Amino acid sequence: MNRRIEQMRPSASMVLMGKAKEMQKKDPSVIGLAGGEPDFPTPDRISMAAIRSLTEGNTHYVVGPGIPELRAAIRQKLLEDNGIDCDPNCILVTPGGKNSIYLAVQALLNEGDEAIVLDPAWVSYEPIIQAAGGVTVKVKLDWRQDYRITPEALEAACTDKTRLLIINYPNNPTGRILHEDEADILEKFLLAHPQVYLLSDEVYEKIIFDGKKSVSMGARTSVRDRVITMNGFSKCVAMTGWRMGYLAAPKAVFDVAYKLYQHSLSCMSGFLQVGAVEAFHCQYEIEEMRKVYQHRRDLFCGAMNEIPGVHCTMPEGAFYAWVRFDLKQMDSAQVCEYLLENAGVVGMPGSAYGEEAACFMRFSFANATEDLEIAAKRIREAITQLA
Repeated sequence: MNRRIEQMRPSASMVLMGKAKEMQKKDPSVIGLAGGEPDFPTPDRISMAAIRSLTEGNTHYVVGPGIPELRAAIRQKLLEDNGIDCDPNCILVTPGGKNSIYLAVQALLNEGDEAIVLDPAWVSYEPIIQAAGGVTVKVKLDWRQDYRITPEALEAACTDKTRLLIINYPNNPTGRILHEDEADILEKFLLAHPQVYLLSDEVYEKIIFDGKKSVSMGARTSVRDRVITMNGFSKCVAMTGWRMGYLAAPKAVFDVAYKLYQHSLSCMSGFLQVGAVEAFHCQYEIEEMRKVYQHRRDLFCGAMNEIPGVHCTMPEGAFYAWVRFDLKQMDSAQVCEYLLENAGVVGMPGSAYGEEAACFMRFSFANATEDLEIAAKRIREAITQLA
């Protein structure tokens, strides 16, 4: 057996989502707020374009890193929305954003190389680094400082073995976006350490609230030759089951990632790519979904903040409530189990994301508004019983 893979921990989110589905089979009243899947259907124009392409016989191999129409649309989107001027020949269409991250990490890391991850962080970064033979170095951002990036924390984590820094904004699980002053810190860090690449996971970029905007590091011209931008269609366009993502990378990184892609994936389905092109013409649908998420955010986070001893900072983006519980007798895993058993609500423990300094849980508000109202009421009743 491959020891690296064998020693990996299972995905905490996948485990809890599976547990929730099994419980819901036995008890339909169980509310699953652990997953990160939009409850909206894929916009019709996307589905219809893919269906037309399929019925026209577009079912053969697609040679190359993506159909030209899709790569051109991605290039234009990155330029207009993010200020990233990238070579369309260095855009790779992948089966989901997760695969983009996997390919980029495999391309960059050799055995023993170090990759910096900012905790709290998405559960799959560390296993992906482990699969490449890399070593994860965690920077523990402080919730009391609103999880802000500091130069001191980055410098303390950096060694002569550091080859990669992974960032994720809007952030899963905290909901923070990347502000200009923190982007300045990251830019200065990269300029001071020319051996380090930055991988920017921007998969939630269209789900931002209150008129704010998150910075894309690929737009910083002084360091763009060392920035890999990853994005996808799952979260913002409700295309989770389509498994469509992409990365835009410097040529040296692209060339290595594409070699692995050729030998492991060959290509993406052509008719799915045709559908994905239409996603860039769905601004209205994307905005309507964002408005609903903002309403649900206000509802659920507001309800959490009304519970004594429970605190939830309004997320700036993504669709997660990052909730802190003042329960000294319980850690986040215990709170997760308690709410499952006593409230019939499934959430994610903060410890799964590396947050152990306080008792946090992540709840998804990509769920029906009625379910969120019921879940909030049940959580309040269950937590009140502990007082």
